[in-house]
Amino acid sequence: MEKTNEFAFHRIPAPLLSWYNAYKRDLPWRKEPTPYRVWVSEIMLQQTRVEAVKEYYRRFMEQLPTVEALAACEEEKLLKLWEGLGYYSRVRNLQKAAKKIVVEYDGKFPVTLAELKSLPGVGSYTAGAIASIAYGMPCAAVDGNVFRVAARLEENPTVISDPKYRRYLEEKISAIYPPAGRACADFTQSLFELGALICKPQNPDCAACPLRDLCRAYAHGTQAEYPVLPKKAAKRQENVYAFLIETPQGICIRRREEGVLRGMNEIPSVIVADSGETAENILNEWGMYEFKEVKRQKYTHIFTHIRWDITCVWVRTEYAPFDAYTLEEIEETVSLPTAFKQCFAILKDKNER
Repeated sequence: MEKTNEFAFHRIPAPLLSWYNAYKRDLPWRKEPTPYRVWVSEIMLQQTRVEAVKEYYRRFMEQLPTVEALAACEEEKLLKLWEGLGYYSRVRNLQKAAKKIVVEYDGKFPVTLAELKSLPGVGSYTAGAIASIAYGMPCAAVDGNVFRVAARLEENPTVISDPKYRRYLEEKISAIYPPAGRACADFTQSLFELGALICKPQNPDCAACPLRDLCRAYAHGTQAEYPVLPKKAAKRQENVYAFLIETPQGICIRRREEGVLRGMNEIPSVIVADSGETAENILNEWGMYEFKEVKRQKYTHIFTHIRWDITCVWVRTEYAPFDAYTLEEIEETVSLPTAFKQCFAILKDKNER
């Protein structure tokens, strides 16, 4: 990790906590910060906007209010509750961790950092968030917001993907926490809040920042240079055929067996490696020889490392090569990744039906 001149981290808590108590948002997971509720909210918030999470969180807690309920939940119901949030490995790890808590901890949430980190899907950040927010322990939780705030405060030129930088910040920030209790929870969340509301990636609102007088980047006008991000790898591009197969029994749905979204439901799809591959050939391979193509629609879906250029093909046939569901069943009980949901938009064109 690149060295920077010693920064006075100890001067952060007082002005930041004062600001937080005056301006903190009213968020549902803050009202009853039990370990379970904090854990679920933190997993949902990973790479997802707060506003998008609110309704998901409310519905999830209504349906699965305890770790035992989550552990016992049927997979299809669980995926339906998560539908649209993406990164489905998160919810699968949630349930794996819940089952571990029920079996190994008799349903009682683990307390120590080491025990928390042993749960599937729980790393250093999430463990720190649970420990400080739910248990009132002086443990730093370093997420993207905290990286950004800290890097600007001390003008730290270290690339934030450097593991040594995370350990450095965890050590520095943990050392300045208030004594154990409610103030620990507030301090963790004040750092999150500052990054989300004031010290934003673009156009930070420095005039409203409670740490402005401490901030080296503000003093030197270098806010845009921090944090230093790793270079992004180019996204892999894939061409995909997705088939909206309409039958008298309903729309065909199957379980995806490989690649991205493996294990999820999908409308049948194929990654096309050969530019000469046709939709008709693929349908023939599935035993479909008599069908009517109704419409095609192209769109793009972006994953973290992959770009899908999708051609959605709507066909009607009497033969259902996969399990079929009515539109009502799909809406109510079948979870589908966002990548495939856009295909259903073409069904709304009544002139085509």
